[in-house]
Amino acid sequence: MTEDLVSDQGLWFRVETSSTASAVRRAAERLGGQLHLGARRTADLAIVAAELTSNLVKHAEDGVILLRPVRRDSEAGVELVAVDSGPGMADLTVSSRDGHSTTGTLGIGLGAITRQASWYDGYSRPGRGTVFAVQVWPAAAPQPTWFAGLTRPLTGETRCGDGFAARTVDGRPQLLLCDGLGHGPLAAGATDAAVAAFRNAPPGSPKTVVEHLHRSLSHTRGAALAVAELDPAAAKLRYAGLGNIAGTVVEDDRRRGLVSLPGIAGHQRPVVREYDYPFGGNALLVMHTDGVADRWRLAEYPGLVERAPLLVAATVLRDCGVRRDDAGVLVARAPA
Repeated sequence: MTEDLVSDQGLWFRVETSSTASAVRRAAERLGGQLHLGARRTADLAIVAAELTSNLVKHAEDGVILLRPVRRDSEAGVELVAVDSGPGMADLTVSSRDGHSTTGTLGIGLGAITRQASWYDGYSRPGRGTVFAVQVWPAAAPQPTWFAGLTRPLTGETRCGDGFAARTVDGRPQLLLCDGLGHGPLAAGATDAAVAAFRNAPPGSPKTVVEHLHRSLSHTRGAALAVAELDPAAAKLRYAGLGNIAGTVVEDDRRRGLVSLPGIAGHQRPVVREYDYPFGGNALLVMHTDGVADRWRLAEYPGLVERAPLLVAATVLRDCGVRRDDAGVLVARAPA
């Protein structure tokens, strides 16, 4: 990847000084040009990037920001996800109003962000930190998506071996989460092959798709992966997984773990089985790789399950992601 390009996985920045804030703004402007956002919206994007990173420098602990493209049908926009570990805010709505300040500044940062954004959402808890997501599109923002995923490479790496994808088969949405073995370019190559094979796979159940992926990954080092299919009409979720992909259905503060069988897609001639689970209108699917510790409890974050899936994924990654491995989180609810 050249300096002028940002992959769909995006770029993570640790925001500690004003110089990092400038780097994020410049990268956002380059991405706006790459996606043909237009001069006016690229200028709006620069304001959003500058204000988000300035807020992290001034107010946050352990602040990081993700910059990446977002695509819907034939359109493309830019997404920024700002994540920190404190101090958090009791009322993010109040903090977004012009004139509200906690440090004696003019207090216009979040207000400026929301005015320039095509779409935004945020979640904050005192003592736990804040997650704020913003999208800038060339025109009106598409409807918020029913799923969201985040991946983050091992500290010191530039490419992540975890990845995700979504598609629709016979009117039912399917999701893939994949963890290429190891880390670095070879792991990323296995995941890239899995994502391509998933998107081009013939229509079929999760079991059939996983078997197709297994055959498609024989030339790679292999991967752990899982495929979920949501069937809102039947209020069911169908699931097939190989290896260390954790899947959980959360509904009314109850957690139900999903079964992934031992194996490595692309190797070992694994047994693949598919399992059905209830998936009501209030249910949330959370999938993650083994770079995320399975100690999260959404009940500890009041109101989070009602926010955008992206905020749930970012919160889980922030609080349970480990730095010694690639990490990936995928969150979905039944499409409306």
